[in-house]
Amino acid sequence: MSNLSGYIFLLLAIILGITSNGFLKSTNGFTNIGPTIFCIVSIIVCIFCLSRAMNIIPVGFSYATYGGLTITAVTLFGIFKYNQIPNLYGIIGIILIIIGVVLLNTLGKTT
Repeated sequence: MSNLSGYIFLLLAIILGITSNGFLKSTNGFTNIGPTIFCIVSIIVCIFCLSRAMNIIPVGFSYATYGGLTITAVTLFGIFKYNQIPNLYGIIGIILIIIGVVLLNTLGKTT
């Protein structure tokens, strides 16, 4: 498989991770069956895509990118959908996560 397919799997994992985590609140503690099934299926497919990405591109790069972008996007999702505005420390934390992902992806080297 080529590097392009690894990045496609990583992108799919990020999108599915955002989708699954973003809609967890709508499961109401896993009591609403429809959203619960949706979240379970999407996180399983997310983990499958992430594992496929890790077979092609380095584990540290793929997981850091997945984690950082998913955390940032779900935070933005919470702001827009649920009006949950993070405080100053939360904003600083998100900025540091983004900086860490950018540094890892641009300057991080794997052997």
